[in-house]
Amino acid sequence: MRQLRITIWVLLFAVAFAFVEATVVVYLRGLYYPEGFTFPLKLAANQHIAVEVAREAATLAMLATVGILAGSTRWQRAGFFMLAFGVWDLFYYLWLKLVLDWPATLFDWDILFLIPLPWIGPVIAPVLISVLLIIAGLWIIRSEHRQGVFKPPKLAWALAGVATVVILISFMMDTNATLRFQMPEPYRYELLVVGLILYVAGMVLAFRRRKGGGEGRA
Repeated sequence: MRQLRITIWVLLFAVAFAFVEATVVVYLRGLYYPEGFTFPLKLAANQHIAVEVAREAATLAMLATVGILAGSTRWQRAGFFMLAFGVWDLFYYLWLKLVLDWPATLFDWDILFLIPLPWIGPVIAPVLISVLLIIAGLWIIRSEHRQGVFKPPKLAWALAGVATVVILISFMMDTNATLRFQMPEPYRYELLVVGLILYVAGMVLAFRRRKGGGEGRA
């Protein structure tokens, strides 16, 4: 029951924090895109860009802090961070839909992140990644709580690492659209699909290792 209460509080934080993030975007779009957000991107004031980069870094720090406070082991903390991040990102788009009626579809383009370069892509990409984060986070939390230490094999780590690189390339490869304010090239959905498949494969390997292993809690 204690684990359930902690999970509920983490979920409530993520949902509320998503609304705070969405309101910032509402104000920014009112300032730079009063007619509605669309590409090509518009040049923002340097101080606004600096503040946005700092805000995104603070967002990651806050989500990581929630994970650290909620978990009692290293992997529980990682699991709660993944859960909070996934729920936060999903509700961020839900709040934007309720407030701005945007995105019209999951295939609308968005600025996803700014560190270290601007990330762009269709909304469906972060949505699918967030779903996987939520599933993986809940699974890790449950595994740590009920079955002992979660210890994925090295191959699972390698698959997750390659998946992350492939997906990041799909978000940051079109520098003409992000740094030169041009219309974006068609999104490389095949890179997203490959990355998601590698993520799922890594999760399956870790799950099988955990079911067959006999590690105890450290």
